[in-house]
Amino acid sequence: MDNNVNENLRTASVSRATNETNISLSFGVDGTGVSEMETDVPFLNHMLDLFTKHGQFDLKVKATGDIEIDDHHTVEDIGICLGQTIREALGDKRGIKRYASVFVPMDEALAQVIIDVSNRPHFEYRAEYPSSQVGSFSTELVHEFLWKLALEARITLHVIVHYGQNTHHMIEAVFKALGRALDEATSIDPRVTGVPSTKGVL
Repeated sequence: MDNNVNENLRTASVSRATNETNISLSFGVDGTGVSEMETDVPFLNHMLDLFTKHGQFDLKVKATGDIEIDDHHTVEDIGICLGQTIREALGDKRGIKRYASVFVPMDEALAQVIIDVSNRPHFEYRAEYPSSQVGSFSTELVHEFLWKLALEARITLHVIVHYGQNTHHMIEAVFKALGRALDEATSIDPRVTGVPSTKGVL
C-alpha cells in the first residue's frame, strides 16, 4: 500500500492492491465538491458523489474488484481507503471543530449522522430498510462501508435512519448527512488553539 499526504492542503492519497481489489483513491478536505468515480459498483459511485458534493470535498476513486462474486470486497476496501485518507489528510487535527450532528431529509426519509473526530474508532448504526437490495446493491453493504470508514479514519460515527419508506431515499439521506457532518467536524474554528481536547492531543 502506498500513501501520499499533503498536510498543508489537507489532502491524502492511497493505493491498495490485494487479490480481491485494486484501488487508488485521493481525498481533499477543503475541496469544491468535485468527484471522479470509476468503480464497478454504480450505486456506491452515486452515494460517494453525493457525499463529496454535500461535504464540499474533492474525491477521486478508481477501483476494480471481484464483483463476479459480489460487491462486498470492493465496497469494503473503498471504505478502508477513504477512511485512511481522511485520517491522514487531517494530520494532527489542530484547529478543527471536532464534533458535528446533522439531520438530512430525503423526501419521506430522515437520516442523522453524528461525528466525533476523536482518534477513537467507534460505530453505531440504527437503520432498518424496507428492501434488502437497491438494484443489484445489497443494503447490508452500507453498514460494512461505514464501519470500515469509521475504523480507518479513527472517528466515532453514529448513523441513525429515523424513518423512511424508500430504501434508496434512506441510504441517500445517510450519505448526504455523512458529507455534511464530516465537513462541519473537520472545518477550522479560529477560536480553537491547538486541538479541541483537554488531553492536548487527538
